[in-house]
Amino acid sequence: MTTTLNTWRCWLAGGFIAMVLASPLSAQELELLPGRIPAPSLDGGGEWLNTAGPIELRDLRGKFVILDFWTYCCINCMHILPELKQLEHEFPKHLVVIGVHSAKFENERDAKNVSEAIERYEIEHPVVNDPRQILWQKYAVDTWPSLRVIDPEGRLVAHHKGEFAAEMVARFLKQAIPSYRRRNLLDETPLSFDATRPPRPDLPLRFPGKVLADADSDRLFVADSGHNRIVITKLSGEVLDIIGTGAIGREDGTFEQCSFDHPQGMALQGETLFVADTENHLLRKVDLKTRRVTTLAGSGEQARVPTVRGAARPLGIKLASPWDLLLHDNNLYIAMAGQHQIWRMTLDSGAIFPFAGNAAEDIIDGPLLARNPFQKGYASFAQPSGLASDGQVLFVADSEGSSIRAVPLRASRDVATILGTARLPADRLFTFGDRDGAANQVLLQHPLGVAYREGQLFIADTYNSKIKELDLKTATVRTLAGSGPNSFDEPGGLSIAGDQLFVADTNNHSVRVIGVAADAQPRELELKGLGPPVLAKVVSPPAVSGKPRTFEAATIKPTEDKLKVAINLALPADFKLNPGAPVRYYVHAAEENPVVAPAATGKWLTLEATASDFELELPLQAKATGGPVMISLAFYYCRSGAEGVCKAGEVTWSGRIAISDRAEDTRLELKHVVLK
Repeated sequence: MTTTLNTWRCWLAGGFIAMVLASPLSAQELELLPGRIPAPSLDGGGEWLNTAGPIELRDLRGKFVILDFWTYCCINCMHILPELKQLEHEFPKHLVVIGVHSAKFENERDAKNVSEAIERYEIEHPVVNDPRQILWQKYAVDTWPSLRVIDPEGRLVAHHKGEFAAEMVARFLKQAIPSYRRRNLLDETPLSFDATRPPRPDLPLRFPGKVLADADSDRLFVADSGHNRIVITKLSGEVLDIIGTGAIGREDGTFEQCSFDHPQGMALQGETLFVADTENHLLRKVDLKTRRVTTLAGSGEQARVPTVRGAARPLGIKLASPWDLLLHDNNLYIAMAGQHQIWRMTLDSGAIFPFAGNAAEDIIDGPLLARNPFQKGYASFAQPSGLASDGQVLFVADSEGSSIRAVPLRASRDVATILGTARLPADRLFTFGDRDGAANQVLLQHPLGVAYREGQLFIADTYNSKIKELDLKTATVRTLAGSGPNSFDEPGGLSIAGDQLFVADTNNHSVRVIGVAADAQPRELELKGLGPPVLAKVVSPPAVSGKPRTFEAATIKPTEDKLKVAINLALPADFKLNPGAPVRYYVHAAEENPVVAPAATGKWLTLEATASDFELELPLQAKATGGPVMISLAFYYCRSGAEGVCKAGEVTWSGRIAISDRAEDTRLELKHVVLK
């Protein structure tokens, strides 16, 4: 059944939300529907990703469900992913998040590309691909991102358009959960979605975003974005140094101590490298001589209010996803993707401020900077993501409008569109394609990178997976590389050194090189001596909560110096153990007179079990005669035939065991009934 929000409002009487919430949320936050209707089904979408199978809302009864309608090009959608992750971790027993990927660009409809984006953005929750926007229409969505909130009875209760802070939804859940608990409507068993995918082999690069080539010093800087580090090589590929531990963070310090969060664009001034630390919303400064990293600008908090005027002290200002950098006359220009603007930082004074763009997301030409946000008659950008220059203008890859813009370095001139959609009266952000030829006829699809060389502008036409060349004198575009078997996969960054064009081939996890003077075929740059970062492994087994179950004292006859423990889990009807997730167990034995040997105690161990009846074999401590033992289990069980939704089970038993060769029982039997 397809239903619109207006229909919902007509059908339902108010009062329910007032009963649930102790104090209503403000109008600027989640918009609460005046009543509740059954949420439309999730049927009609395409392939389910990040989970083992399709998910039905009936399997999520007892939970709050957030449907996040997103598309992976959208910077605002990227901004809320950390907020959703925070909510998932804060409410593991009460909340399920499902991403509904309703594509904007043609390239984004492909499930393979969506799967790459899920991995690139490190999304933990299930995602259903909605290429034909069936679910988008069912839930009456008209904006990316949008949320729909479903309550534990499977009814719609709230919705929201645009970005949000996790605290907003957390406040809603904290107010609503007690009411549902009082009415016994919650299922507080954690769920797992069996997000099993073949592990990607350890690659030297992981989703590299940008590259910076410097012919004078024979160096190539690679933003190894998925590994949260910067790699420095010779132009031939020989690795010279690595900046960052590889762990997500914002620590300053030596190359071995510092950390980034998915860095992107870079700029070089002598022995100083500037880095757009994109997901930290920071600018970082790297002293290549002393091998130290410091924070140059940004508070680390994302800017949520648009800015168009005024300079600020660099370390106190909020930034929003700086994506690329360019140096000119000791000014650092910044493609501020999250605020749809170009910013400038004066390196002499340290002042940082908007340089162009009224903060409206659009493709509109005009004067550089308005007096007020969204003021009409001034230049607008749409997620600017790449910068280059000929010394007179900044060339900007304006990704969401599939356009290339020219921003004058002299403020007396206007922003102009040299390829793209500014001339259109409508649908400027939704006109795209793959067409070469005269500049006024060219179509691109979400370009992310540009590079300039002697009257030629090279373009990473990202969602067409091609490299295009614009002759600025003849105003014509041709495809330089990307067609045929030697193809790219969403290239994101370009940089020129001599007649070599270096390409960050993002989804191919590589850097490619094109000899532009001779139209040479792209070749992969072999990065000699580079491996993936070695991260400290943090093991976080599920905590087993609740009061331990006590078993009666038992005397057991050992078998080959082992204690056998028979486990019986009485699962609900139509459920089974998840064969893709090992059972984990933890054994604690008293320090005095321990029964189980230390090799099997004090740590989480795993056991492959396909049925709900299985057996543990625990090594006995030498000369053990008996004592107290505690055994904890953590496991997942799924509805038969629908392994995409799994519940997390946990149980702990404790009691005393005596060990005797004269005992009749050869194993300890432990039974557990799963109630839900």
